[in-house]
Amino acid sequence: MHPFGPEATSDPHPIHARLREDSPAHEIPLGPNLNAWLITRYDDARRALNDPRLSKSVKDAPVRTSGGWPDELRRAMDSHMLSADPPNHTRLRKLVSSVFTARRIADLRPDVQRISDELLDGFAGRDEVDLIGEYAFPLPLQVICELLGVPIDDRDSFRTWSNTIIASALAQGDALAAATSMNDYVRELIARKRAEPDHALLSGLISAADEGDRLSEDELTSLVFLLLLAGHETTVNLIGNGVYLLLSHPDRMAHLRANPEQLSPAIEEFLRYESPVKTSTIRMATEPVEFDGVTVPAGAVVMISLLSANHDPAAFADPERFDPARTDNQHLAFGHGIHYCLGAPLARLEGQIAFTGLLERFPKLRAAQPLDELAWRPGALLRGLDRLPVMLH
Repeated sequence: MHPFGPEATSDPHPIHARLREDSPAHEIPLGPNLNAWLITRYDDARRALNDPRLSKSVKDAPVRTSGGWPDELRRAMDSHMLSADPPNHTRLRKLVSSVFTARRIADLRPDVQRISDELLDGFAGRDEVDLIGEYAFPLPLQVICELLGVPIDDRDSFRTWSNTIIASALAQGDALAAATSMNDYVRELIARKRAEPDHALLSGLISAADEGDRLSEDELTSLVFLLLLAGHETTVNLIGNGVYLLLSHPDRMAHLRANPEQLSPAIEEFLRYESPVKTSTIRMATEPVEFDGVTVPAGAVVMISLLSANHDPAAFADPERFDPARTDNQHLAFGHGIHYCLGAPLARLEGQIAFTGLLERFPKLRAAQPLDELAWRPGALLRGLDRLPVMLH
């Protein structure tokens, strides 16, 4: 009954239900001589996400070092705000917030709309497409690359590197090679933007850093890694998982198509029911922390199952029912507390535009193969499909 094992990849919800019933915290194996405590209940998860005793500054934790990655590369990838506690976290988040503003996100709407329209235009004359590879992936990837100022010719490389790193983050081999290549590229990109600044977000980050915020090169490189990976991988899964849920419930898809004003609560239900991020990034207990009578010892690695928490019947009425009209949907898909996802407004904007265009243009959208035969991406972190073949007409 391992929540990250092969048996949980396609349908983790029954396993999560048993874990929630059995105990508020479970010690699970992550690898040879490497365990973590998994938090699965909603109230515990919400508290843990904002508990200062559960540190995010875990660069030397066994789960970080067990992959054998060179220290220089780990620092370049992992010196961002998701791996920091206050006051360092406060400093890093303030810097990103200063350039990743609500106004900047709102100003992206025409660009997101244009990219969505261009991708959907590319489906003309075709009956079948892979909605992941041809829509859910390129849309947010192109948006975040345009936002950062990454040259268009380099975006396919980013997609390959990102997929490889996410798929095997604890391995050496392909993941190490991909991370090395991505790190080299990001370093060179920062140098180019420093020499020839533009109006994109990356130049804004470099300017803010150079004007006194004293970001190290590792911190700046890590921020780019974080924005590129988190800025598109999660939205890929939001779009893909949402379409999967609608294909699984054609009556709800028809209702949503006829009532497009209800798309906002539907997106929140997509986020709850098949959360794009299954499990939070790791924390480490700086002292013993108790969860409903179970004590996680000091020094333990802690992971929080957002997907399980979002199906907790103590927090959601009839949680196994997919209800796009669900109200008061206080899901944890974007986290909670000081580490709440800074990109949540952008993900929601991309989701609104992506689903609106798809439902308007293709009223006969349907699955091209049995949904129970689709392959979900393995791993502890993300919840998403490898492919989603659909018939358009």
